[in-house]
Amino acid sequence: MLEPDRIAFYRDNGYLLVEAVFGPAELAELRRVTADLVAAAREVSASNAVYDLAPEHGPARPAVRRIKDPQNRHPVYAAAARSKRLLDIVADLLGPGVRFDHGKLNIKPVGGSAAIEWHQDWAFYPHTNDDLLAVGILLEDCTAEKGPLLVVPGSHKGPVYDHHHEGRFVGAFDPAVLGPARETAVALTGAAGSCTFHHVRTVHGSADNESDSPRPLLLFSYAAVDAWPLVDPVELAEFDGRILRGRPTLIPRQEAVPVRLPLPKDPAADSIFDNQAAVSGQSFGAKSFWHGPAPLREEAT
Repeated sequence: MLEPDRIAFYRDNGYLLVEAVFGPAELAELRRVTADLVAAAREVSASNAVYDLAPEHGPARPAVRRIKDPQNRHPVYAAAARSKRLLDIVADLLGPGVRFDHGKLNIKPVGGSAAIEWHQDWAFYPHTNDDLLAVGILLEDCTAEKGPLLVVPGSHKGPVYDHHHEGRFVGAFDPAVLGPARETAVALTGAAGSCTFHHVRTVHGSADNESDSPRPLLLFSYAAVDAWPLVDPVELAEFDGRILRGRPTLIPRQEAVPVRLPLPKDPAADSIFDNQAAVSGQSFGAKSFWHGPAPLREEAT
């Protein structure tokens, strides 16, 4: 259970880092399963329902950027998504009713192209209220050079930025609109087993991995039970089947929160990397308006 000051910090800043949520034995199993899945990608030549592969991927040097829906790939991931310690924290931040939303395992391969442009998760899946968050489980120690999650404190209380480019939803916005706020960005570094938590409207992104080892981040998103999606259709039995705490309801809680719809979508896009392809590099690559390393602060752990 979180102390009141940590809950207040999350409310004020839109993010939190909590150490030692997962122990050595749990991490060893998560790493083992992840290594097996990455190794199996040697037999895959193109992105599919399980893998998102970087352009440099090949059988001699697998470059997996994402394992999709890991909770459906192995029971070890499913157990992590239902961890009591983790859900206690999520409930402290969202309230007693918690629904699992979705999962992914983002892996920044060594020397690979896996930067993620500045964006807000809210742009992808707006709901009737914004009591949603994403949890990032650090499977390995994450340092500044590994391309950690970067968050802009307090941005969850600000505008919902336009994530469109040339009339199509691309899941990223022009970083110039951040203005001076970019200089407040915090790098969420920490030891393996730590977890990051960020509000669904918090501005975040990440640069490429510049270290000599991969950076795996297991991500699970959760919603308050009374938050209902505005765009994607709901199959009620499946929707209610994802409730981890609390009881089903047919009464969505509607809040006056800013919303932009993620339409029109690219029908061929199957991951955030596909969505952002048209604007890739504008935040962290050669086209970056920063013209050099961002003046980031590291979150103390």
